[in-house]
This record gives sequence, structure tokens and C-alpha cells, in this order.
Amino acid sequence: MVKIGNIQLPEFPLLLAPMEDVSDPPFRAVCKDNGADLMYTEFISSEGLIRDAIKSRKKLDIFDYERPVGIQIFGGDEESLSIAAKIVEVTNPDLLDINFGCPVKKVALKGAGAGVLKDIDLMVRLTASVVKSTSLPVTVKTRLGWDEQTKNIEEVAERLQDVGIKALAIHGRTRTQMYKGEADWSLIGKVKNNPRIRIPIFGNGDIDSPEKALEYRNRYGVDGIMIGRAAIGYPWIFDEIKHFIKTGTHLPAPAIEARVEVCRKHLYKSVEWKNPVVGVNEMRRHYANYLKGLPNIKEYRGKLVTLKTVEEIDEVLNEILRVYAGFRFEKSPIELIDYHQNCPVN
Repeated sequence: MVKIGNIQLPEFPLLLAPMEDVSDPPFRAVCKDNGADLMYTEFISSEGLIRDAIKSRKKLDIFDYERPVGIQIFGGDEESLSIAAKIVEVTNPDLLDINFGCPVKKVALKGAGAGVLKDIDLMVRLTASVVKSTSLPVTVKTRLGWDEQTKNIEEVAERLQDVGIKALAIHGRTRTQMYKGEADWSLIGKVKNNPRIRIPIFGNGDIDSPEKALEYRNRYGVDGIMIGRAAIGYPWIFDEIKHFIKTGTHLPAPAIEARVEVCRKHLYKSVEWKNPVVGVNEMRRHYANYLKGLPNIKEYRGKLVTLKTVEEIDEVLNEILRVYAGFRFEKSPIELIDYHQNCPVN
């Protein structure tokens, strides 16, 4: 078993990464259904929470069926993060996570997210201020460093552990890499195998198949894996990895019925949580991923991203079920898109 504070997770847990404009309650619901062991909210601005910004407050919504679930905050000011931590605690998540990894300019160049990687002393002070402000287990998600010359994750891990974090998730790229190139897990492995490190270490970056998940577990010894982009439109990745690790065999690819069923649930939850207009509009970014691999799907996809009511979308999904009944999907590599290109930070 893996423990984060008092939270008990299964052996080698699979975590859903916090992704802005992706990891909302509707998306988390379908990932939980399909094997995610621990999930996080989209990251929430500490300044936004303090200003009572509607969008920031809305992101605090969590539901009992999601548990264990963590709320993730970001910011570059000790006092603001401390106050935000107190606000978060009232909503009763299972843990509080600090984002020191977001690479996008609107965050990193304002001294938050991965921008804090430029100043490790500041990162430690920010983390300590959050730990002191809450009784929740505090965890951190970060990257290897700001650039190739500052890959200081080994020092970061020790110092953050010393101020009281209960787990650390590491994305195997620097901030300047964004999502380009291959994630370097060798430093993640060094952190995990450092005899001073006692907290769980979770690896993140480029996990797109059960084979890679098993290989990286065995090679680097991490306590679990955090999955982000590979789950977008394909929440089955969690159960597929678990099955492969347990049996060495693959689950069959989800059939068209399963894909439409999960897509439909995602849509219904989106409309329920947001409202019919916003829910329908924001669901449009997901259809291509759910329906990927279907031949001649472009026409239907075009309809799905232009229709404005759930009823109309339901009709198209039912038609897809009829047209592609019995279609057998081939196992193919999951495409790891740069989700920030499609989901800009506001």
C-alpha cells in the first residue's frame, strides 16, 4: 500500500494529473469509473480564491464518488497561498497539492507554477507556508528544473520533504521543454532511490501504454504513475495498465458501445455541472479523442462540434452506434497532444 498522510492508496496507484480546462468533475467522473486511484482538480489561482473569483471558486467543487481527491492551487506569494490553503480546507478535500510545474507563460512568467523553479528558496518558503496553514496532507507537483542547466529536482525533493510535504509528483521535463522531446525519467528514478527520501514519489510524462507503465515502474522504482494527456478521450488507460501489470495480457480495446456510453456520460455530467450552453460547448474538445479510429468519422464529428443541444447530440451519437455497430478497434499508440494548445489557461 502507498500512504499519503492518512490516505491509503493501492499498491502502485495510478493518478490522474491535474490539467487546466480538462480535469474538471465531468472528466474526473469517467476516469474514476475506469480505474483512476487518485485525482486532482484543475489548478486554482490562490489570488483568484482570495478575490472570490467565480471561476476559481467553481473549481473547488468535489464529490464523494471521486475520493480520494486533491485540490491543487498555485501562486507565488506566501501570504496568498497560506490564505488559499485555509479556504481550500473548508471544502474538505483529501489533500492539498501545490502546482510548481505549469509551464505556460501566463503562469510561469508571473512567478508561479514552473516559474518558481527559478528560485528554490522561494519554493521552499511557499511550501512551508502552505503546510503550516492546513491540517490536510500537502503534496507538490513539479518539473525537473527550469532548463537544462538547472535540473535541481534532487535538491528540491529533499528540501520540500524537510518542510513537510507528504508526496511528490515529478514531470520528467524542464519548463523550457514544455511538452516537447522525450520525458527524462532517470532523474525521477534518482529521487526515488535517494536513501533520504521517505515520501512517495510519482512519475509523470509520456506514459501512453500499459507496456511503458510496467517498464518504467520496474526501471525507476517509482511508487506510482501520474497520467495526463493519455487519458484525454481515453479514460480506459487506467484499467488497461492495471490489468497488464497484474496479468501480462491486454484488455480488448473498448468497443464502440463503450466509447459512446462514456462520451455520453461525460456530456451529461458536463451539462449538469456547468449549464447546458457551457457544458455543450466545452464538450466539443473531447469528441475527436473518444471517436478516434473510426473510419469516415469526420462528418459526424463535424456535427457534434456544431450542435447546440444535448438532444441533438444524443441523436448523432445514436446514429454513430447504428452505423458502426460491431466495429472492432485496433490497438494503436495513444497520441499525446499538447493539451495546453487546445485548452489555454485563462
